[in-house]
Amino acid sequence: MRYNKSIFLLMCAAITAFKAQAQVYKDPKAPVQKRVADLLKRMTLEEKVGQMSMSSLTGAKNSKIAYGVLESPFTNVKDVAIKSAAAKKYSREQTRLGIPPIQIGECLHGQLAAGATTFPQAIAQGSTWNPALIEQMGQAIASEASTSGVDEALSPLFDLIRDARYGRVEECFSEDPYLVGQLGSAFVRGMQGDPVQTRNHFAFDKAMCTGKHFAAYSKPIAGINLAPAEIGERELRSMFLAPFRDAVQGANIAAIMPSYNEIDGIPAHSNEFLLKQVLREEWGFKGYVFSDYGGLSQLYDFHKIAKNASEAALLGLKAGVDLEAARPDVYPHLVELVKAGKIKESQIDTVVARILTLKFKAGLFEKPLADTARLKDRVHTPEHIKLSQQIAEESIVLLKNNNNLLPLNINKLKSIAVIGPNANKVQYGDYSFTRDNLSGVNVLEGIKQFAGNSIKVNYAKGCELTGLDKSGFDEAVKTAQESDAVIVVLGTTSVVFSGVGWNGQAPGNEPKDPFTCGEGYDVTDINPQGVQRELLQAVYKTGKPVILVLENGRPWSISWEKENVPAILEAWYPGERGGTAIANILFGKVNPSGRLNMSVPQSTGHIPVFYNYVNSSRGNNREPGTIEKPGRDYVFSSTDPLFAFGFGLSYTSFDYSNLKVSKTEFSKNEQVTVSVDVKNTGNMAGKEVVQLYLGNKVNSVSTPVMSLRRFSKIQIEPGEVKTVNFTINAKDIAIWNRQMKQVTESGTFDIMIAKAANNVVLKKQLEYKN
Repeated sequence: MRYNKSIFLLMCAAITAFKAQAQVYKDPKAPVQKRVADLLKRMTLEEKVGQMSMSSLTGAKNSKIAYGVLESPFTNVKDVAIKSAAAKKYSREQTRLGIPPIQIGECLHGQLAAGATTFPQAIAQGSTWNPALIEQMGQAIASEASTSGVDEALSPLFDLIRDARYGRVEECFSEDPYLVGQLGSAFVRGMQGDPVQTRNHFAFDKAMCTGKHFAAYSKPIAGINLAPAEIGERELRSMFLAPFRDAVQGANIAAIMPSYNEIDGIPAHSNEFLLKQVLREEWGFKGYVFSDYGGLSQLYDFHKIAKNASEAALLGLKAGVDLEAARPDVYPHLVELVKAGKIKESQIDTVVARILTLKFKAGLFEKPLADTARLKDRVHTPEHIKLSQQIAEESIVLLKNNNNLLPLNINKLKSIAVIGPNANKVQYGDYSFTRDNLSGVNVLEGIKQFAGNSIKVNYAKGCELTGLDKSGFDEAVKTAQESDAVIVVLGTTSVVFSGVGWNGQAPGNEPKDPFTCGEGYDVTDINPQGVQRELLQAVYKTGKPVILVLENGRPWSISWEKENVPAILEAWYPGERGGTAIANILFGKVNPSGRLNMSVPQSTGHIPVFYNYVNSSRGNNREPGTIEKPGRDYVFSSTDPLFAFGFGLSYTSFDYSNLKVSKTEFSKNEQVTVSVDVKNTGNMAGKEVVQLYLGNKVNSVSTPVMSLRRFSKIQIEPGEVKTVNFTINAKDIAIWNRQMKQVTESGTFDIMIAKAANNVVLKKQLEYKN
């Protein structure tokens, strides 16, 4: 039988059209929903459950089932890129349906891989009070991480700091939900891109984000990691859930990670209230829920609410956990549970559809494989290194500066001593690749580079970070006596996950400083550890001008230091250019502009201490935002923090005046504009953080005496006056009432403009009427 040419062409076109229709999921032009539906109907039950599981980039090789997520190794960016390309190529070409994985990477303050830029730790990021800067950092991290194949970051944290004993304080932005929401959402926007755009797709040079840890994880009993959170629903909603809501509804975050802890006997990985009612139904979350590592297994081997992995699988699926990390243990049992009729395959389909939707939005089926040739131009670039230094400079908090000891005048010094166990070490904090001095600039090196040949720099270690050895004290005292001024650098050190510690050596060969901060490293005492305080005291007795620099992941109780040491800098973990940034602050090249993102307790016994307390937890005689003596104290101490939330000094001075509000009464759907003039009355340009707090006079339930609702970091030249404008609305004074509904109640409230939570400089009252 013969076919003419036209019939033949029609048949070819029909065949081509049929094939295209048959593989809609491979068509990048097809709508995401159609691609998901087409792929889902082709998948076996085992393949679907595979999408709900995680493995490593190397562990997935030769597997017949495509995993939903693969984890980057903690090696170097080149190795990650090579393994990424191999694993994704295998998944695309060697598995039955060619479904690529989402590649996960730790990116808390830079990609956790050698060769990537190390930014200051999250606690330092929080002290910048600069969301725009954090968004830039997110962009930089996404650019670097995506180059080695990372599609999703296990960051940022939206936890609130509530207990300084808790080791993961360093991973948190702040104690305040509004500040956490602003900084965390900025991080997400930088990593993922514009929230409106990401509803449809993620750019190839971006990375999806995972919001951690949902919820109230950072309020453990006794400060112990993984311990239960004792918290009521009102506090949970008002404080701990609010930043996550900002990330979901404002930044369109791709994934949410439940916490390891439990609330009222219900572990987060089995908490339907959190993962279904709040996250999905109330907030409209469209992404997927990514279990914390081993979080589902803990339901039977830690929390003991399931007999075995199979029961844990039922609990996790029912609660709303979509993917099991880090390795398949619990969710492989879903296959047998479906076959036994205990769950429906349609439940699996709902979950897998969420995961596939993100894969299609991220373009994983079309995204070019990682290419090591691109690393040089995109990873650890001069621009990113400069940004890391800027974040460090804006995060350092000047806590004390008696008689303007700082900045040091290099022209009036012949020599300077740099002393202390952290003086000659880089300290990056938890979730960093290394503590290798070759990877960054420590304080000693930063001061040497700044000083050049102008002054002599003397160094003595003095002591270790922990332990009772004082054999180095004599050398430290002698070094101080021979110098015109003394910089003492104390602090902590945190766990490193890569196994590379000091100058490229394995941890066993590095200086014997046990980890004292980071995940799983909680403490009973927040005083300086080991003999560090005694070293400082010995140096102080020389009579030389002493400047204390702290590089730590949690605040210390430094009452003696506050009373005696003339100048104190809180530098947290300042990233790979931390030493340069600290030197620039010490010598006045940069004016410090960091502000405390948390209240510093006077002692361990004062914990918890936070500014947004309810009236009954402090003295009734205290006026919010003042430093007046409270009505009720401890026997030998006040309840005040040692240093207040929002506090930080500058080398210049700022005056506030002319507070104005656009109206004295307002109601629902109305806005009030608040303006204030800020003048630089000193001789040096500086950045000021203008803080606006609101405080309700009377509500139907107890509420905080004051809550941060707006802030603005502004640069002001000497003698210059800048007007700062804020807009507030009814949502800013909303509360969770007795029926657990979020409402705004009629009444009077204060607008407070402050330099810190205990230093309100201007105040006006407003009336809200329903």
